[in-house]
Amino acid sequence: MKVNKTPLEGVLVIEPAVFGDERGWFTESFNHDRFAEAVGREVVFVQDNHSKSTKGVLRGIHFQTASSPQSKLVRCTQGEVLDVAVDLRISSPTFGQWTGEVLSAENHRQLWVPAGFGHAFLVLSETAEVQYKVDNYWSPKHERSLRWDDPLVDVKWPDRDAVQLSGKDLVAPTLEELKKAGDLFD
Repeated sequence: MKVNKTPLEGVLVIEPAVFGDERGWFTESFNHDRFAEAVGREVVFVQDNHSKSTKGVLRGIHFQTASSPQSKLVRCTQGEVLDVAVDLRISSPTFGQWTGEVLSAENHRQLWVPAGFGHAFLVLSETAEVQYKVDNYWSPKHERSLRWDDPLVDVKWPDRDAVQLSGKDLVAPTLEELKKAGDLFD
């Protein structure tokens, strides 16, 4: 397993070793001990999520508040997505900044998005399936969204005019509005 740091402290790109021959390929997509070593702490995942979306669907930018935070280990098992993490830690030197990684069934990469970050992905292929492990249960009471096109964050989404959003994501607040509401991390 190869671990690459991103410009945002704590967000990692994980590349599992893939072994292939004429029969196909094999990869160990998750190993508890190696993962704990990579992120520097024990992580207990409590739930696996799996979504299927069509081209142009943007899911996010989602997070749970500090009173019920949620970390995610994300991978794309069919198709291709641009996976994005946004730093929502007010005291961080990279507050409001984002990083993105193309995850695909072909490259096997995974993105570790720790608590304190917003998460989103945009489907680049005709369809995509995304699977992610989380270390805390979904809590509707603590769930929040950040506006996908907030100019302060300025995520460079490809083909912005073709983006498809849920009703909830269409009306998500900006970073400044979330800060005023006290919904961000210290």
